[in-house]
Amino acid sequence: MAKTTRATQFLDKAGVAYTTATYDYDPNAERIGLQAAEAIGEHPSRVLKTLMAELDGKPVCVVVPSDKEVSMKKLAAAFGGKSAAMMKPANAEKLTGFVVGGISPFGQKKQVPTAIEISAMDEPLVYMNGGQRGLQVRLSPQDAQKALLAIVAHLIA
Repeated sequence: MAKTTRATQFLDKAGVAYTTATYDYDPNAERIGLQAAEAIGEHPSRVLKTLMAELDGKPVCVVVPSDKEVSMKKLAAAFGGKSAAMMKPANAEKLTGFVVGGISPFGQKKQVPTAIEISAMDEPLVYMNGGQRGLQVRLSPQDAQKALLAIVAHLIA
C-alpha cells in the first residue's frame, strides 16, 4: 500500500503534522468508518468519516465521527442553505478523484466547502481517510480544520 497519496501530499504542502495508520480494508463492511476504527483500535468518535453531499445542488464535504449520522437539516443550516442530500457514490468518486472507502477531505480533485462536526474538535487527535482504502492519517482536528478552511458546526442527528 502506498503511503503517499494526493491527501498526504496536500497535508505535506500545507505543513500539517500527521502520522499514518494502515489496516486491512473490508469492502463488505456494513459501516466502513466503524470497521476502520475497530481495525486500528481507536474509539469511533476519533475516527472520522468523510462524506460527500449536495447542498442546494452544489457539492460539499462533511466530516463526522464514524459512529454518528449526519443530519441533512443541520448540514444545510451550517452552510446557510435550504436542503442537503447525500451525493451518489459515482458522483463523489468523479468529483474527488478518490474511490468510495478511500475518500479523503484532503487533496480532492476539486476542493469543495467542508464542514467538520464540532464534537470532533474536542479530541486531541483524530483519524481521517488518507486517500485510499486502508489508510488513515492521524492529526489534530484544529490542523485539519485550518488546512481545509472548514467550518465547524453541529452536524450530527
